[in-house]
Amino acid sequence: MLLGARTPRLDLATTLLRDYRPESFFLSSPRGVLLADDPGYELASADAALAALAVAGPDAVLVGVLPFDRTGPARLGVSAAVRRAEPAGAAGFPRPAALDGIRWSRGEDNADGYRAAVSSALRRMAEGELDKVVLARSADLTADRVIPVAGLLAALAAGDPYAYIYAADLGDRTMVGASPELLVSQRNGTMVANPLAGSAPRDPHPGRDGRNATELLRSAKDRREHKVVVDAVADVLGPLCRSLDVPAEPELMRTGAMWHLSTRITGTPRDGLTALDLAQALHPTPAVCGHPTTLARAVIGELETVDRGFYSGMVGWTDTRGDGEWALAIRCAEVKGDALRLFAGAGVVAESTADGELAETEAKFGTLLRALGVAR
Repeated sequence: MLLGARTPRLDLATTLLRDYRPESFFLSSPRGVLLADDPGYELASADAALAALAVAGPDAVLVGVLPFDRTGPARLGVSAAVRRAEPAGAAGFPRPAALDGIRWSRGEDNADGYRAAVSSALRRMAEGELDKVVLARSADLTADRVIPVAGLLAALAAGDPYAYIYAADLGDRTMVGASPELLVSQRNGTMVANPLAGSAPRDPHPGRDGRNATELLRSAKDRREHKVVVDAVADVLGPLCRSLDVPAEPELMRTGAMWHLSTRITGTPRDGLTALDLAQALHPTPAVCGHPTTLARAVIGELETVDRGFYSGMVGWTDTRGDGEWALAIRCAEVKGDALRLFAGAGVVAESTADGELAETEAKFGTLLRALGVAR
């Protein structure tokens, strides 16, 4: 093949990305690319969506996003107008020109308030109240023109073709992101969950980048944070699976912005369970909430100043066979006109510091900022 020639599968994946519209649902993952044209997003709960899927045609797919707060309304729809492509893989997606030349201004992001929230959480941990809590913050950007959502989606796909690149219509705004984390997938009777917890920033210098990765893998603080998440995921999935394999040691996963500790859990689900059933059982994991879950959610409600909405919820699809994949809705932004709101969170454990967690959220903002071409 000639150098620079395009493969047919990349052409098809790129076509689906090009055909995305604001009313569509788009998800590109290591498993493949899915575009659902105008799913309607009229279903506000997982139960209603699964009931609608059960009476839909054999080719129908349930798609959408569910919020962090399980009691809040979802944005789900069932679509028969679904197109798929093989994953782009190492060839990647082409970098778009749609964002070139946009000038951005960054608004207030309440960094001092975030430090104060982390400090308050650490005091509670010192008193033995909880093991971990994930605290989120947001940052606002304003462009000098209407933000091209399709261009941002394409830039995220070009930046990391192995991430879960997604876009979902939220009504008056659009959620766009590049999540590194698979919550759960099911395919032909095999379940995969891939919890991430414990993070370190990437560095453009290869030597420093390698040291960041090595230090993360050796970090007692990050390994403890990771184990809390893996144990919680395994505890939920164990009763739902006929068999479950949980590796004893984490591995390193890298994205363009971050290193993560990663554990790939596999299993065989019990009959009758869909991918969305498994995702619902897991959500929210300690990776986006904390542990113990009920107490961590209460602390989040008291200390966070940001309305998470769909941030740290879950985004994905399930088909009529029960197969599907659901990723955590992280590394994302909500876009409305010329305004864009970034979200990021960090897991606070006893060894955390307020400045360290703030720096981690800034590093996680980097996924979107890099796609936008905004200097950090």
